[in-house]
Amino acid sequence: QVKPQFESQANTNCAMFTATKYRTQVVAGIMYFIKVQVSDSDYVHLKVLQSLPYMNQGPSLAGFQTGKTRDDPLEYF
Repeated sequence: QVKPQFESQANTNCAMFTATKYRTQVVAGIMYFIKVQVSDSDYVHLKVLQSLPYMNQGPSLAGFQTGKTRDDPLEYF
């Protein structure tokens, strides 16, 4: 659901967009840190906020880091 948000903010189009790992952090909702494969050797790390259910909002992209590899650790940012 956040692929269009990422493509718009990063000014790119991703033929591949596969989540390979994630971590969570409880905030006013849940913050997901997700490692996403965007090509054979390129990865990005996404920070996605899923608001509390009563807010009736879908996930929103709160930040991202590009230039990552398969072996880069997925850390909070």
